[in-house]
Amino acid sequence: MIDGAHTVLFAREADAARTFLADVIGLESVDAGGGWRIFALPPGEIAVHPSDGPPRHELYLMCDDLEATLRDLRERGVHVGDVHEERWGVVSSIEVPGLGPLGIYEPRHPRPAAG
Repeated sequence: MIDGAHTVLFAREADAARTFLADVIGLESVDAGGGWRIFALPPGEIAVHPSDGPPRHELYLMCDDLEATLRDLRERGVHVGDVHEERWGVVSSIEVPGLGPLGIYEPRHPRPAAG
């Protein structure tokens, strides 16, 4: 029934964020018309957590080796946040121009198979 998910990031400087996703992160994209780039993502997951406050959403990029990934991103001039351990993985953030911080982590939890 569902064959994908479309994530929308709203950025103050959309062109800067798009350039970062293409040139620094290396995501492939297509022009959806009028210069609007749609980026391909690797397989994803959805987790639903309880909240004591209002509902909210978070987006994290995932990688197999956070230390190596962050080192590579630093070498490309990306500002990287502090690294900390959570029960579910090793977590940090990267600063996306025009967008702000974006979470990134190395999962330590079982991952569902893509279908």
